[in-house]
Amino acid sequence: MSDDISVIATSRSVFGKGASRRLRRDNLVPAILYGADKEPQAIQLKHNEVLKHLDTEAFYSQLLYVSVDGGEPVRSLLKDVQRHPYKQQVLHMDFVRVVAGAELQVNVPLHFINEDVCVGAKSGGIITHNDNDVLVACLPRNIPEHIEVDMSALNVGDSVHLSDLTMPEGVRLVDLHEAGDDSDRQVAAVNAPRVEVEPTDEDEVEMPDVDSTDIDTDADEGSVE
Repeated sequence: MSDDISVIATSRSVFGKGASRRLRRDNLVPAILYGADKEPQAIQLKHNEVLKHLDTEAFYSQLLYVSVDGGEPVRSLLKDVQRHPYKQQVLHMDFVRVVAGAELQVNVPLHFINEDVCVGAKSGGIITHNDNDVLVACLPRNIPEHIEVDMSALNVGDSVHLSDLTMPEGVRLVDLHEAGDDSDRQVAAVNAPRVEVEPTDEDEVEMPDVDSTDIDTDADEGSVE
């Protein structure tokens, strides 16, 4: 489990697109804190502090302790981040309150380990990742920082599926248990390298020989009958 992540916010009393633009010009990020059968609370955060948080992997999946106006920290999860399409600017954030003792669902990152000693990669195979995170269900206190995927023993043609992942105690994979018969999808594999075959003389298309006597030279070029 990771160390507590504290998020400092202040309450917000201005709303609408114009108000949000003014906040962003002042290097503030409009946000909302909701859930746990309580009224949503409009808040704002300092943009430079938000950028530092977003550089930390745990910020996306671990419990956050959001303190508004210096009040008691509220256990929350980051639910959504809206970013500017090309500027390094965060436009809006959503936080959802966490209820103690209630199971929740959260996306947890996958950490692919031992790829440098992977058997298949050493023999020329190419490692591919199909998923970077997985959706798990657990109590708040059991949220894992990440799920490790050991790639060391995989040979060329081998793959890792959801059912191959080792879950910590009290944590289950939502997709594997609730998505039906086709839920055990592949998350990583070691594929054979693509081999480009050089064309041979036999592969070249032979053009038919044209006898010059077969060409009609009597008709004037561009004539119309």
